[in-house]
Amino acid sequence: MDKEIKRAIDEMTKVVKGKDHIVKKVLAAILAKGHILLEDIPGVGKTTLAMTISKTLDLKYKRMQFTPDVLPSDLIGFSMYNEQTREFEYRPGTVFCNLFLADEINRTSPKTQSALLEVMEEGRASVDGVTHELPNPFIVIATQNPAGSSGTQMLPDSQLDRFMICLSMGYPSHEAAVDILRGYAGKPKEECETILTEQRLRTLQQETEEVYVSEEMLEYLVTLSEKTRISEQIKLGASPRGTISLLKMSKAIARMEGRDFVAPEDTAAIFTDVLAHRMVRSAAARMGQFSTAEILEQIFQEAKQP
Repeated sequence: MDKEIKRAIDEMTKVVKGKDHIVKKVLAAILAKGHILLEDIPGVGKTTLAMTISKTLDLKYKRMQFTPDVLPSDLIGFSMYNEQTREFEYRPGTVFCNLFLADEINRTSPKTQSALLEVMEEGRASVDGVTHELPNPFIVIATQNPAGSSGTQMLPDSQLDRFMICLSMGYPSHEAAVDILRGYAGKPKEECETILTEQRLRTLQQETEEVYVSEEMLEYLVTLSEKTRISEQIKLGASPRGTISLLKMSKAIARMEGRDFVAPEDTAAIFTDVLAHRMVRSAAARMGQFSTAEILEQIFQEAKQP
């Protein structure tokens, strides 16, 4: 692995205990300029992960707890009349940062969800006909609680497609849980240090875009996506945006490993994380109790690697 990136991951895992693979994939998504969706129960460290990443990568961080009364203007800002100047002045919203944590995105209204997703896609916010550019880089980490969904507005499949990857942190292992408790039992918790500057992160993102992808790998990625569309176990397969995300994440993994070209093992590392949340299982798959991850794993194994 690239020494600089490994140092950043090691620094993050000082705080985020026992989730090295999650930290690596989130960092890969950031290098690929993608947004991350974390679907998990409360209290497993999603906020801690976002704060640790912002500190290690020197990113301006903001967090918003989404509730039914949050308005689009809370996110993208609004114009307010100034009696002294007799002009309307723009007040930026909370999305004007480098790393935005949208906590429990499924608890706010579809209108507010759409406002955030529009900003994610375009990298700018338009208020009263005036366009305001967001900082670069701009990354969204959104969380969604799959349990206790009463009174929530779950993201539609078309909006889930806007997230590059979807991850679940899960419960910590026994050893990791003991480490977490140790930090609250008299021994001070470890604090992470800044490893990469904002400018260096932009450079790494540019280097990730320049990673070489052979014609054989391009054919391979398209074939994998096509297999999800013709599978009898999948009702809605991967979109072209999903295939592009697969390409970008594969390039990011290759860059993290210190290579300037994409190999099949790069795609294997993130295949399910990129595509699972975009899939809709068929009735037969649901009756057979096949999970989306199991179906994708079978598709990946059956595809011929270049």
